[in-house]
Amino acid sequence: MLNPPLAQKPAQPASPRPIVSIGAGGIVRNAHMPAYRKAGWAVASVHDTDRVRAEAVARDFGVARVCATLDEAVSSAPEGAVFDLAVPASEIAKVLSALPDGAAVLIQKPLGENLAQATALRDLCRKKDLAAAVNLQLRFSPNLIAARDLVSRGLIGDLHDVEVRVTCSTPWHLWKFLYGIPRMEIIYHSIHYVDLVRSFLGDPSGVWCKTMRHPQMAELASTRTTIALDYGDLRRANIATNHGHRFGTRHQVSSVKLEGTQGAAVVRMGVNLDYPRGMPDELEYCILEEGATPAWTSVRLDGAWFPDAFVGPMASLMRYVSGESPDLPTSVEDAWRTMAVIESCYESSQGGSTPLPK
Repeated sequence: MLNPPLAQKPAQPASPRPIVSIGAGGIVRNAHMPAYRKAGWAVASVHDTDRVRAEAVARDFGVARVCATLDEAVSSAPEGAVFDLAVPASEIAKVLSALPDGAAVLIQKPLGENLAQATALRDLCRKKDLAAAVNLQLRFSPNLIAARDLVSRGLIGDLHDVEVRVTCSTPWHLWKFLYGIPRMEIIYHSIHYVDLVRSFLGDPSGVWCKTMRHPQMAELASTRTTIALDYGDLRRANIATNHGHRFGTRHQVSSVKLEGTQGAAVVRMGVNLDYPRGMPDELEYCILEEGATPAWTSVRLDGAWFPDAFVGPMASLMRYVSGESPDLPTSVEDAWRTMAVIESCYESSQGGSTPLPK
């Protein structure tokens, strides 16, 4: 038993701010609202272009006000409110432009659908002096907070190998806006894993990548991806995803493996397995001891990626705005760096493979 026990929760704001939800889609219903309710935070109002959807979310989660327009949501926001944007990437700029200068805003990932859009959004946040973060919440999943604690304490030695493997059956039909767009799997899903690897190892010097369609899901730009991130000759980082494994759960996988010089940790991200209901999250670790047979310890987790991780980005933003913390882990500036890696992934995939010698 480790003493102290591994951390699993992010630091909380001393005085939580009211939240204004711009968007009431599936991610808001399944993650944002349950997370905020669990944290005991007040959602002051909700707006969505689909008023019926907004009213349903307000009714189910006790939100007092449904705003008919974006202007109403902004003008009626309580003093010091945080604007929580959960809209398609193509709508982010419109919403940011409507916010008061200096406002605090949490933007649902991705930060645009390509690096040019991310740059424009970053520059808009700078121009309006927004305290802006991106909801790259996988970093704040209880099992990954605990895994990061293992690494930061030096318990598994020097981290030199990070591997993400996802083999599952994802119900893409739940997100109609993903159909027909030119970029899909990396920008809307593997972005979580790229960001996670960056949070452990920093920026890579480059990437090798191939992202591709599934023969039975041709209307989606891609659903399977392999990424190798270049951290030199001693550190390895790989991401492999296949969202079309429709053969039951027996061989489905959703894991992150961290290997250090003195130990390792393996995380299961259960939400990918039977989304959105999901399976339980897991964390196991092994610390090498002189003369002992390697043994794995299972950590009892308090929460899961969905919805608990969604507390993290909002909590860190509230603490940053109040001056409780100088750090904003998923700031727009940092999210731009994740987008830069993703842009390189798409360029690598389009560039093609190295031909065999003749």
